[in-house]
Amino acid sequence: MAESSPRRIAIAYDCLYPVHHGGGERVYRRMAELFVERGSHVTYVTRADWPADAAPSAPFDLVGVWRGEIHDADGVRTTSSAVAFAFALFRHFVRHRGSYDLVVVAALPVLNVFAVRLALLGAPTRLVVDWLEVWPARKWRAYAGAVTGTVAWVLQALAARVGDVLTVNSGFTRERLRRHRPDADPIVLGLVDLVGEEPDASTAAPEHPVVLFVGRHIADKRLGALPPALAVAREELPGLRALVVGTGPETDAARAAAREAGVEEAMEFLGRVDEPTLRRLFRESSVLVNPSAREGFGLVVAEAAAAATPSVVVAGEDNAAAELVVDGVNGEVAAEVAPAVLAAAIVDVVHAGAPLRARTLEWFRRERNERGLRRSVDLILERAAASDARRAR
Repeated sequence: MAESSPRRIAIAYDCLYPVHHGGGERVYRRMAELFVERGSHVTYVTRADWPADAAPSAPFDLVGVWRGEIHDADGVRTTSSAVAFAFALFRHFVRHRGSYDLVVVAALPVLNVFAVRLALLGAPTRLVVDWLEVWPARKWRAYAGAVTGTVAWVLQALAARVGDVLTVNSGFTRERLRRHRPDADPIVLGLVDLVGEEPDASTAAPEHPVVLFVGRHIADKRLGALPPALAVAREELPGLRALVVGTGPETDAARAAAREAGVEEAMEFLGRVDEPTLRRLFRESSVLVNPSAREGFGLVVAEAAAAATPSVVVAGEDNAAAELVVDGVNGEVAAEVAPAVLAAAIVDVVHAGAPLRARTLEWFRRERNERGLRRSVDLILERAAASDARRAR
């Protein structure tokens, strides 16, 4: 790392791991820790979603600038919370204009980018904009409605022009961002090393076949596709069961789908589980099934692979998890979510057994070493330093 690399760094995002458990918050938490390891003083500017007298432990400063709920009953981010948090970010960075050499801001919601940029106008602070996802206009309209979705897409296109350094979570997000900013060269973050080694990983196939689903129960995760696929798969694997981890607005609909498919007794809804239980479930499952239509990265695939458990994901233009799965290496990519197609992929992976589990574990260890967030953080610092050097000339 160059001597001129930024030493005072802020990360701006409205969620914090482990208070919240999504992929984005895990990325920013680990990024903050890595900046600290490299000698920087880090401030994590976020939503204070914890009791006032019980702030989470962290090796960096925590600043809660706003308190409130960010999702509606269907798990969709609300416009009002996006505006409120963006305004809170603006106030913080106006008050602390001279406090940071580098600010990393999540472009989710996109108003964050404008708030931070406006607050720092004229300041020498370098801005890193991280794009968890970049959506086409049709996706925004489907997610937020015609009017709000169109406005969000326009704001996304404008925000893509902001930032000294750009980062993304996947190859297809990189290409989408370049449609808005053709001269951009975003860093694709290596995220597999967010997952630690699993010392108890076993390449032996479980005695009884088990399908595992892990994630929030929202529409984009398409949990409702699992029960009919399980019913079809059980025609060839009668003992196949499914374990479902997580909760959300789609839980009741998934239970109803299980009853309708005749697999109610073969599906167990576990709700939220603690970390040791989740690790055990990964180890003891035959296959992780993630039928999601939309993933910014798909960290759950790496979590499963750390336990030698292969994955079945579904191809889709909004699903970065499909970039992580190589057929026959660490699982299988189903062409669509139709029950027969998804079931066939599940059956293939279960039948592949121990050899596929061994290849899955090998894939994880290789990817963790070669495509890690450590290297990405170094690249961010190098580019920020290069930007400073250009400005000095």
